[in-house]
Amino acid sequence: MLHQTLPEFYTRELLKLKTEINLYKNEADLWVTKNEVSNSAGNLCLHLIGNINHFIGATLGNTGYVRTREVEFSAKNISRAKLIADLNEVAELVKDTLGKLSAEDYKKDYPLLMQDKVVSTEQMLLYMLMHLSYHLGQINYHRRLV
Repeated sequence: MLHQTLPEFYTRELLKLKTEINLYKNEADLWVTKNEVSNSAGNLCLHLIGNINHFIGATLGNTGYVRTREVEFSAKNISRAKLIADLNEVAELVKDTLGKLSAEDYKKDYPLLMQDKVVSTEQMLLYMLMHLSYHLGQINYHRRLV
């Protein structure tokens, strides 16, 4: 069942993320940090793009993507159009990669350890979906804060 529903959930959450990025009235506000909020919406968006490209694209889809996690948090002032284009690409990547996995593939061990533990692919994909949703909520709050 998860092999059918997870791609739908990822698609839904990535669409919500694109909506949140587009709802910023002032594009520069994507990169604002205030008070104790240390990550901007733009950096959280880059982080999610990198995370999915690494853990789904490179690891499950063999895309060859090489992650530079520190850049996800240090890059600034990337255009909204570029963020949206990258989100569109990552949404297609998720659809294509997860679409190729069978129900049996979801039960197999994920190729990388998660916090020093062996987990199934479905466990990792659920964890990553929660990670996506968590940061999506932070971006929503950030947008309303700034």
